[in-house]
Amino acid sequence: MAETIEADGTGRPGILGSIKPYLERESLAAFALGLSSGFPFAMIGATLTTRLSQDNIQKSTITAFTLAFLVYNLKFFWAWIIDGVRLPVIGALGQRVSWMIVIGVLVIAATINLALVDPAADLQATVIAAVLVGAAGASFDIVIDAYRIETLKPYQLGTGSGMSQYGWRVGSAGAGALALVLAARSGWSVAYMACAVFALPAMITAIVLGEPARRQVVLQRRGLSEVWSSIVGPFVEFFSRAGAGLVLAFILVHKIGDTLANLTFRLLFDDLGFSNDEIAIYDVGLGFWAYFVGIFIGGVAYTRLGLKRSLMIALVLMAVSNLSFAMLAAAGHSNWGMAGSIGFENVASGFGGVVVVAYFSALCDLRFTASQYALISAGASIIGRFLTGTTAGVMIERFGYVNFYVLTTVLALPGIILFWWMIRSGLVDAAMGSAGEVGEGDARD
Repeated sequence: MAETIEADGTGRPGILGSIKPYLERESLAAFALGLSSGFPFAMIGATLTTRLSQDNIQKSTITAFTLAFLVYNLKFFWAWIIDGVRLPVIGALGQRVSWMIVIGVLVIAATINLALVDPAADLQATVIAAVLVGAAGASFDIVIDAYRIETLKPYQLGTGSGMSQYGWRVGSAGAGALALVLAARSGWSVAYMACAVFALPAMITAIVLGEPARRQVVLQRRGLSEVWSSIVGPFVEFFSRAGAGLVLAFILVHKIGDTLANLTFRLLFDDLGFSNDEIAIYDVGLGFWAYFVGIFIGGVAYTRLGLKRSLMIALVLMAVSNLSFAMLAAAGHSNWGMAGSIGFENVASGFGGVVVVAYFSALCDLRFTASQYALISAGASIIGRFLTGTTAGVMIERFGYVNFYVLTTVLALPGIILFWWMIRSGLVDAAMGSAGEVGEGDARD
């Protein structure tokens, strides 16, 4: 690590050394991977909602398309295939490269299929097409995440995660914007087919860089017993580590308060009387750039402070940011208050997103990267999403916004305390996967 980034005499890189990993080949590759990861989500999200609305589909019917997103939370069920099944012929290019190409082609095909259906004429076919895009996109995420983790060196996990999130935001927003512009001029079919090109950056990156250097090959799966081992192996390996139960508990609870708060901001803005223009300027505009700033700071902090300290800071910032919305709710309609709350929240979320993703990446065993990261990423959001969908509205009506956001801050405390205990007891290091240890740098430092 000292050979690649200039140290400041403390064993940690200086400011310029902390920025340098952003310009390294592996981090730039992570940006390209993020571009391709973000666009399928946009195709079945706001873009499809706009298309359906313009085709005069009833709002109650549009909600059925949330099924397309469900597959993203279920991807760990088939992630083992990408880890353990070697593709014939094209598999000679390498496990990750071959799957990147094949699934990339499937994403393009699914997007074109969605482009060719007519929601007004056949709504059921449109639902199926959207679910297929979701399934292909989720599978693309599995191999993209595995390729990113195995390509990045341990000291690059923070900046690489940041670049991946930059790419995801640009890919998602870029595909959505391109679709809207083309749809207004050439129709939705042309718009969707044009957006399929966003699958190419990840495919080209895999072809150019080749198989990840840190990829650890496991035995090929042939008999039924070997297939069963490939399914349960990632789970057995993870839970055989010291403190695995506490690590899993942290994964499940660390983001409950943040998720509860984030999904209710628009309700708060509406009830405080903010106009659509004000929401667009502050929530969409200011929030977008503040998030990008937070991502950059998070990557530098990871390199400069290390995983443990940067993640602890991120957990505290994400918890405190919820209090800013309690203050906004108490103050009422205030543009300055909204700007401060949105700015703080997005900087904290960008910062936290980078170091949390870096930590989850470091937890993976390089033999089971796809399977373990798919499981970890699904577990990180499932409780928060469930509680938001079932209790957030009720709690706001019962307690009011101020007490609700104070409560979300309190709900963030178990994650902070648990991670603090994991640091003090050495479990963060003991439970680290080989992705955080093998190669230049060490996430445990």
